[in-house]
Amino acid sequence: MARRISMGARREVVWAVAERYGAAGRGEKGRILDELTATTGWHRKHAVRALSAIAASRTGRLQRCEETPRAVDDTAQPPTGRRRKYAGARDALIALWEASDRVCGKRLVAMIPALLPALERHGRVQPTSEERGLLLSVSAATIDRMLVDVKIAAAGGRRRRIGFYSAIRREVPIRTFNDWGSPPPGFCEIDMVAHGGTSVAGSFIQTLTMVDIATGWTECLPLVARDGSLVVEAMTRAQSLFPWLIRGADFDNDSAFMNDVVVPWCREQKIEVTRSRAYKKNDQAFVEQKNGAVVRRLVGYGRFDGVETARVMARLYAAARLHVNFFQPSFKLKEKRREGAKVIKRYHAPATPYERALAHPKLVHGHQAAVARDLSRSRSGGVVGRGPRGTGRTRRADRQARSRSCGRHIASRSPRVCAVAWHDDQERRGARHTPLAETALQETDTHALQARSASDDDRELVRVRAADHGARHRAPARRDRSDHVQR
Repeated sequence: MARRISMGARREVVWAVAERYGAAGRGEKGRILDELTATTGWHRKHAVRALSAIAASRTGRLQRCEETPRAVDDTAQPPTGRRRKYAGARDALIALWEASDRVCGKRLVAMIPALLPALERHGRVQPTSEERGLLLSVSAATIDRMLVDVKIAAAGGRRRRIGFYSAIRREVPIRTFNDWGSPPPGFCEIDMVAHGGTSVAGSFIQTLTMVDIATGWTECLPLVARDGSLVVEAMTRAQSLFPWLIRGADFDNDSAFMNDVVVPWCREQKIEVTRSRAYKKNDQAFVEQKNGAVVRRLVGYGRFDGVETARVMARLYAAARLHVNFFQPSFKLKEKRREGAKVIKRYHAPATPYERALAHPKLVHGHQAAVARDLSRSRSGGVVGRGPRGTGRTRRADRQARSRSCGRHIASRSPRVCAVAWHDDQERRGARHTPLAETALQETDTHALQARSASDDDRELVRVRAADHGARHRAPARRDRSDHVQR
């Protein structure tokens, strides 16, 4: 168990038992130490020091290593802490570190034999014979430990403390671009696209993009805020959209993914979790390409916020996914080699994600049938082509029902859930709506109303003209409509 517990969990365990350890007797302390060493994997002496340090910090007492004389019966007592071996050589070590251009301890150890005599000749340091022997025999770990405070002061202050999410991030393995190989369908790269416009203040919509590595199948889902619970709901919805099970999820280092909600949920669902290297976008080349070719091409770079706007974007993505996955061919890299300074790339023939899925050897027959059913539904829904005559009203009703169902996935529980999440995210950021956000939302509502009214007026005009034309030329009108359908 000692290998499975993280450093943060060890600290929490020590703080939890420190108070009980301080109030316990000798026998009870032994049992507490046995439990603590078995849980954390620490040495027994290290566990005693850790518990004593916590007790000293709570009571305000000095640590044992501090050399402060104590008065007992009006007699000065020698310090009880361990004597510091390198205390006298610390100033000379700092001078050596500054003269070496502040290198790390391992490099400084190799430089001391040549650097120390040079500093002595120029009068920078004047160590005693004992201190000189200590400087020549000091280890790299001791150097780093003695220079901790000096390095912090030289860097401009204490560094930010590593938080809880960093511990979760360290537990997730890294996968680079070259580590994919030829995975079966179900392994996805996942990223978020921010729709904040020119300002990142306040709360705005994020698009969760999921790209299957083997086939290029792409699903886009809008989120009203950057929240781990909303990411889990979006991935649950995406699982119903993919024709196969999600087997792996490769995230970036965003805290919206690397948290105690998303990572444990993925592991419960038997989804392999990996992450890219920090500031290395090429590790997620597949999803980064779709972010520009699909998301940015559809919605642009403006600012969008609010639950209603997210529902409009959900309907847009629901229609675009059929075009991208079933009818839009794309290239896929076949091989890449280098000849001198020239990189030569070879690609497979252009194919749609649907065609790659049907031709993939590792995709079972049931999943291939599911992909074929999705294609038949998309064609019957009037995306491309046209079915038998007389089915226009049925196709229109199916299309409206599908749009409503796709738009409702943002509020899978209730509209209040998304509204509360959006407002909570705004309060957490401590920011109000910017004028740019209000302008973008107003423009979105205005365009939607104009498009709806324009479409209603067009339909009414077509209906009136068709009735007038049919009243005068009944038979030719039917023949003209049939010719239009064939064209």
